[in-house]
Amino acid sequence: MPTVIHTEYGNITITEEVIASAVGIAALHTYGLADMAPRRNVRDSLTGLLGRGDPSRGVEIRSVGERLEITLYVIVNFGARIPEVAENLRENVNNALQESLGLVADQVNINVQGIKVAETPTALME
Repeated sequence: MPTVIHTEYGNITITEEVIASAVGIAALHTYGLADMAPRRNVRDSLTGLLGRGDPSRGVEIRSVGERLEITLYVIVNFGARIPEVAENLRENVNNALQESLGLVADQVNINVQGIKVAETPTALME
């Protein structure tokens, strides 16, 4: 369901896809976050296989009346402190929503789906 902002000059309608894209872009700029994880649906899985960058990948938006709930599915870097990454994610997402769309999320839920280990070149291991 799209979010509608009422102003004195008229209404502004923001779709959930736009909100998800803004959230995904903000999330990817968070220190300790390796990537967004698929939400276990066909669209995200196919996008990942085709190699297309989808800024809304791993982002689920629910708007109920005036409430905005965001759920993120993420992969963190090995060694990153997950509680700190989660807090930074919440802060980055809320700041991006407020600055770019004028919205505030009532909830930002974070689901850590995996950990990415940095690749070590085999030449260095010998």
